[in-house]
Amino acid sequence: MPHILIVEDETIIRSALRRLLERNQYQVSEAGSVQEAQERFTIPTFDLIVSDLRLPGAPGTELIKLGEGTPVLIMTSYASLRSAVDSMKMGAVDYIAKPFDHDEMLQAVARILRDRQSAPAAGAVVASKSTNGSGKSAVDNSNGEIGIIGSCPPMQDLYGKIRKVAPTDSNVLIQGESGTGKELVARALHNLSKRAKAPMISVNCAAIPESLIESELFGHEKGAFTGASAGRAGLVEAADGGTLFLDEIGELPLEAQARLLRVLQEGEIRRVGSVQSQKVDVRLIAATHRDLKSLAKIGQFREDLYYRLHVIALKLPALRERGADVNEIANAFLARQSARINRTDLKFAADAEQAIRHYSWPGNVRELENAVERAVILSESPEISADLLGIDIELSDLEDDEFIGLPPQTAGNASNSSHEPTEDLSLEDYFQHFVLEHQDHMTETELARKLGVSRKCLWERRQRLGIPRRKTGVASES
Repeated sequence: MPHILIVEDETIIRSALRRLLERNQYQVSEAGSVQEAQERFTIPTFDLIVSDLRLPGAPGTELIKLGEGTPVLIMTSYASLRSAVDSMKMGAVDYIAKPFDHDEMLQAVARILRDRQSAPAAGAVVASKSTNGSGKSAVDNSNGEIGIIGSCPPMQDLYGKIRKVAPTDSNVLIQGESGTGKELVARALHNLSKRAKAPMISVNCAAIPESLIESELFGHEKGAFTGASAGRAGLVEAADGGTLFLDEIGELPLEAQARLLRVLQEGEIRRVGSVQSQKVDVRLIAATHRDLKSLAKIGQFREDLYYRLHVIALKLPALRERGADVNEIANAFLARQSARINRTDLKFAADAEQAIRHYSWPGNVRELENAVERAVILSESPEISADLLGIDIELSDLEDDEFIGLPPQTAGNASNSSHEPTEDLSLEDYFQHFVLEHQDHMTETELARKLGVSRKCLWERRQRLGIPRRKTGVASES
């Protein structure tokens, strides 16, 4: 069980975070300051340190040195986000902005611990959100330096494009549904680029309040707005020499889009409230689940910015389009979650594997990970059954070889007919024979129910197999 040290001087926040982590099978120790942590614990023995940036006495970044290679996750408020970026340059593995939601924190902790386990050197500290000291991905799997699980043809094509595009400085637009892993692609592009040793700064444009987005991205001068008591550099400036990843760029306000366009066209930024510009060398990778071209046509996204971003477009397939990859990914999640609770006997039952393969996964990889985590926590036996996944899968979601793969006698009362096909028939032959045999005295609803499919599924298979629907008799139900 991973052992995590929390260093936070606010008792309420520290206690809430400890309860959250303990509920998710982590062993937790806590301290109110760096000095207290030194006095009570041997800091390098922890698997992860989660620390507030501003603490009584020494700042949280002091734990980076004291941890001797133990990853340090820095917590900070938006008001001091620039300081968090500085802490990453000092060797912090990542930062998380307050207030954070529980899922955000758990995802960050799980990712850091996973990267630490798979890193070749246990003491390697990640220098940015996605790289270790050598600039290589800490994730090691079937695709090596790409760091993404899956081998279906669309993903193989994507890997080839990543390897071609990564060494260039071209802007990249990553498109795909929410939860498909767009940030993983951005990390792979950064890790394989000549900028790999420089920071990769990730910004979720949808997570920062609209009133703060320009200041956070481009910085501001003292007195630029109410509360700007000092000048501060922005995240674009912090990414100078490295990579700037803007997730959900479709949520970026139009005013900020205009400033970003200047970065791309002129290679320079101007802080909010400043009259002077300064040069920056940043490679931009953007991601979105929205159709930016359509947004540009209705004036919700700048058309000139869209074409600047759309130099290279990478499309991530949805999980339901990746075939057997879904089971491979599920097994990887199962192994990870099993390790967290120190169980080595867990495996998916046959019905769970079938459900995983045929469910549509509207939330994509993120939904799959949550489903596996839920199943592992609730499982009381070595075999994880489909019901523990908590997904709503119907027979109509399955392929032909699943939904009519039952022996004919289970198809319903009509199976007692002496004309019922034998098990030697192919499944499609069985479907065709059953429909032709019974459509004169069954409604479409009854036919679908006997076959274990929805009416829509029955209609689609009629079209594919060329079986016309009779317009007379019972089958012509209203």
